Amino acid sequence: MKLPFVSRNRFAGLVIVIMAGLLFLTVPAFCSSGGEGGGTKGWINTDTYRVMNFAVLAIGLIILLRKPASNALNDRIKGIREQLNDLETKKLEAEKNLAQYNERLSLLDKEAEKIVVEYIKQGNEAKKRILDAAGDAALKLEEQARRNIEHEFKLARSKLKEEVVEKALVMAEEIIKRNITGKDQEKLVSEYLEKVVA
Repeated sequence: MKLPFVSRNRFAGLVIVIMAGLLFLTVPAFCSSGGEGGGTKGWINTDTYRVMNFAVLAIGLIILLRKPASNALNDRIKGIREQLNDLETKKLEAEKNLAQYNERLSLLDKEAEKIVVEYIKQGNEAKKRILDAAGDAALKLEEQARRNIEHEFKLARSKLKEEVVEKALVMAEEIIKRNITGKDQEKLVSEYLEKVVA
């Protein structure tokens, strides 16, 4: 039979201690018996021998069991101390691990805050870049539209000038045709001939 926390030597020591205890409890019963068949009360010779036998047996058991019982108790005390030391060591290690985990958790919280702040910063920078690019594109489109309008305006003005000049020439020709006389025609021909001869 194997008991927890009790080795074979300890178990034997415990059995001996229990037997000695039972023997101590039975001695008064032997001493109080009155003899065989008589109703005499008092001390008789056999009682002296019984007490002496018991004393010798008790002293022998004490001498024999003192060292094993002491060893068993010392081993048990030593085992309990070792268990307490182990438990204390495990407790200190667990507290150390708990402190490390708490420190890591606080560092993780700080790291998470840093990451969130960094992402917000990057988002704001990207937003600024996008808005700047959109503003630049809008300025380029506005400049291009202004140039296109100016070009179209120049073309329209040029075309308008051509049309005005054409109409002015047509109108001038009509006015000249209506208002020119034969005398004016002769004068023009003579001026032309003078220029050609000269």
